[in-house]
Amino acid sequence: MSRRIVCLRHGQTLWNVEHRFQGHSDIPLDETGMAQAARAASLLASLRPTMIVSSDLRRANDTALALGRIVGLDVSVDKDFRERGGGAWEGMTRDEIAARWPAEYASWEAPDGEPVTEVAGRVGAALRRWASKLEEKGLLVVASHGAALRLGICDLLGLPEPLWSALGGLGNCSWSVLEEGRKGWRLLEHNAGTLPEPISSDDSV
Repeated sequence: MSRRIVCLRHGQTLWNVEHRFQGHSDIPLDETGMAQAARAASLLASLRPTMIVSSDLRRANDTALALGRIVGLDVSVDKDFRERGGGAWEGMTRDEIAARWPAEYASWEAPDGEPVTEVAGRVGAALRRWASKLEEKGLLVVASHGAALRLGICDLLGLPEPLWSALGGLGNCSWSVLEEGRKGWRLLEHNAGTLPEPISSDDSV
C-alpha cells in the first residue's frame, strides 16, 4: 500500500446550519458537530493514521483533536489549510450575498475575497508538503474545510481549472481518500462517511 491522505471536513457549526459564509471566521463546532467529529474519529482510527494536521481554525482543529485523542497522535496546525477567505461575505447568508452582490454571487467570487486559484494552490501545496513527510505506507489525515479541501484535491490531482466544478463538495465530517500511485495522486473515495472498501480489479494505473 502506498502513502495515503484522508481529507476530512470539519463538523457542523451554527453558521453551517444558517447557511452563512464562514471563510476565515473562527466559528466553533456546535453540539451536532462535536458528535460528528467523535463519530468520524471512531471510524478513521481503524485506518491507523500516522500523522494528523489541521487548519488553525478551531472548527477544523477540534475535529482533528477528536481523532488525535483516540489514536494517541499530536495534531499539527498549518494555516495553509484554512478555508477560502470570503472578505465582506463572511457571516452573511447566501440570500444576503445574492441581494447585495448579484454579479459576484453568480460567479461565487467575493469582490475582496480569496480567488479559487489561490486557494487551490496553497492547499494543494500544503497537501504535497505534508505528504512528503510520510513514511512509505503512511496515512495522513488533514482536517480542513469544504471549499479548501475540494480545491486542494483538484490541484493535487492536476485537474485543469475548467474541470474543478466536476468534483462535488464534502459534507460535514465526511472525507475523501487519496493514494499516491505510480503516475501521481489519485482519488479513491470522495465525500465518504464510511470506511473505504478494498478494491480488486485489473486497473493498475
